[in-house]
Amino acid sequence: MNRYMDLIAYGHAGLPVLVFPSSEGSADGYEGFGMIGALAPLIDAGKLRLYCVGSYDSDSWWSKHTPLHERAWRHSLYEDWIINQVMPAIRSELKDPKARLLTTGCSFGGFHAANFTLKHPRMFWYALAMSGAYDIRWLMHGYHDDWVYFNNPSEYLVNLNGPLLDELRRNVFIHLVCGQGEWEDRSRASSGEFWWLLRQKAIPNFLDLWGHDVNHDWPWWRKQIVYYLGNLVEGRTPWLNT
Repeated sequence: MNRYMDLIAYGHAGLPVLVFPSSEGSADGYEGFGMIGALAPLIDAGKLRLYCVGSYDSDSWWSKHTPLHERAWRHSLYEDWIINQVMPAIRSELKDPKARLLTTGCSFGGFHAANFTLKHPRMFWYALAMSGAYDIRWLMHGYHDDWVYFNNPSEYLVNLNGPLLDELRRNVFIHLVCGQGEWEDRSRASSGEFWWLLRQKAIPNFLDLWGHDVNHDWPWWRKQIVYYLGNLVEGRTPWLNT
C-alpha cells in the first residue's frame, strides 16, 4: 500500500475483537467517537480486548482520484495487510496461532466486518455489522469486474455452493444491526436484503432493527456496541439460537 498503517490494541484479556473503522476512518476513530470509553468497564475487567485498524478506503472504494478499475484491486492490498500482517500479530499476542476473532464496524466498517468474516471463516467467526450496506456496486458507478465481484457479498453469496458454503454454515454468524431513523435508509434496505440472502443460503444470522428514532450516528452505535458485546461476553446471546 506504500504507506504506514495503524493498529491500536485496547485491553489485556477477554474476547478478542477486530474493529474496522467507518468510511475513510483512522485506527483511533473508535476511541475518538467514544466507543472505547463506552466499553471501558468490559475492557478494564479483562472481558474484552479490541484491535482497531485504520482504513484504506480513501485509496480504494471511496477514492475520487483512483480509476474505477483500480479501486477494488486496491482493496485487495488492504485485505492482504489484514490477513498476512494484522492477524499474525494479533494471534501472536493471544498466543494462539489459530485464534478466530469477532469482527465489528459501524457504517462502512459494517461492510468490512461482514465481508472479511465471510471470506475468511478460519480467521473470523462472528461479524457484528452495524448500519452497514452490503452491495458495493453503489460506489462503483456502473463499473464491474472480478475484483468487485469477489469483494461484494451480495453478489458472491448468490452463487456460493458446495464445501465453501458448508464451511460458512458451520463456522460463522452474521449479526446485522440497523436503526430506522435519520440517514439509515440505505443501510436499512441493504440490511434487509442481505439478511434474506443469508437466510436463503442457511448461513447463521440475525437481523435486529432498532426504532425509528435510532439514527445513523455514533451516539446510537455506542449504545448498540455496549449492549451486544456486553451480552456476548456474559453469555447472554438469545439471538444465536434463533
